Amino acid sequence: MKKWLWVFFAVIPMLCWLSLGVVQPVFAAQSTADVVVSSAQKEQLRREIVGDQVLPGEQQEYVIGHGDILSISIYGEGDMAASAGSSDSRPAVGIGSTPQQAASGVEVRMDGRVSLKHIGDVQVAGMTLTQAADYLKKLYLTVFEQPIITVVLVQSKSRRYTVMGQVNSPGIFFLDFPITIVQALARSGGFNEWAKHDVTVIRQGSGPASVRSKEKKTLKFDYDDFLDGEDLEKNIYLQPNDVMIVH
Repeated sequence: MKKWLWVFFAVIPMLCWLSLGVVQPVFAAQSTADVVVSSAQKEQLRREIVGDQVLPGEQQEYVIGHGDILSISIYGEGDMAASAGSSDSRPAVGIGSTPQQAASGVEVRMDGRVSLKHIGDVQVAGMTLTQAADYLKKLYLTVFEQPIITVVLVQSKSRRYTVMGQVNSPGIFFLDFPITIVQALARSGGFNEWAKHDVTVIRQGSGPASVRSKEKKTLKFDYDDFLDGEDLEKNIYLQPNDVMIVH
């Protein structure tokens, strides 16, 4: 009986928490000047534990983009947001997109800036979270003595991919977790009755349009071959700005 009571009190609150759609920070960073352990030490110790294993999404640090909601705080001073983040839960544009729960924080505007107390508008788009924390620390040194800056990505809204063609629910989707071509097909409702089960992924890269045009490449995926156990490595993970065309 005691065992079941423990399960009840442990699991039920968790289910309630999930049902409310509470948004939790997905990435965070402090200024490198405030971090005692270096990146090299972290990587060395990590390799001692897991070896060379690399999981999807670990290849590079998150880069802040337009629409992202950040929590920017200073130890002992609290939240530095001069304006609250978006209070709605609008999906990415397009049919079949997945809405995201509203989050509390400061939103990166279309001009790439956020509005912060004491220092006004600051450009952060295109920076990693660590770079933003380092930058903000230098700015806030003009206001506070040795401020400890923390930048948290509360909600990712800038990383998106597009699904077009012969699927039941085409649209623009948030890339809010590592997702393969097959998973993206399922997320967009699967093939419609006219589909030939061939997929083309147009990879445009990131950054300015001039840079993306140079990085652009085309990748092919045959779903029927995948079902037969052939070319499984072609079921790649999608990246921001990928366009998936289903034939």
